[in-house]
Amino acid sequence: MEIDIPEGSYSFWKKLTLIIVFLAITPLTLFASTISLIALSHTSGISNQSEEDIVNYSLPGAQVYASLPSTFPSISGEIVASDARGDIIENFLKKYGSPLEPYSEFMIQTSDKYNLDYRLLAAIAMKESGLCKAIPDESYNCWGWGIHSKGTLKFSSFEEGIETVSKGLKESYIDKGYGTVEEIMTKYAHPDSTTWAEGVLQYMNQMK
Repeated sequence: MEIDIPEGSYSFWKKLTLIIVFLAITPLTLFASTISLIALSHTSGISNQSEEDIVNYSLPGAQVYASLPSTFPSISGEIVASDARGDIIENFLKKYGSPLEPYSEFMIQTSDKYNLDYRLLAAIAMKESGLCKAIPDESYNCWGWGIHSKGTLKFSSFEEGIETVSKGLKESYIDKGYGTVEEIMTKYAHPDSTTWAEGVLQYMNQMK
């Protein structure tokens, strides 16, 4: 015995079923979309970080903040994961065959001690001596530190040179307001030099 279902009744139940399914799925779709937008917004905020802000890393470690100029980055910076920085400095020194390569970790530790950007010592050494390839005999002075017409300052080891130059940069430059590479150039480099800062920054940018 067949039961005839009125055509209008069938259409009503079909529409009701579609409405129920729509109401059930829509909130889940909206929730998933909201979560995706939040995640994308967070990722975009990280990837669009200004290149000028090269010393403000959002990674674990002691933080030392400095005011950054519009063109030249600050020399003080946040301490990032030491293992990553060690690889960066070591690879840079190895690439140019520098005798400073075994001292990459010591350079980072000393930079942290005096709140310097961990790339600064290697960058200055590259600019001044080709990473210790052109220095006075037995001077261990890769940074042109204390080298002038009256004589040449010599260190007893690379460790002493790293410590002395780092301390000098902190006390004689950073603490006295020379907070950027360009400002340091006005006191550190020869008065006729106009490309010292540009060169140091170029080498620092290679160590990212």
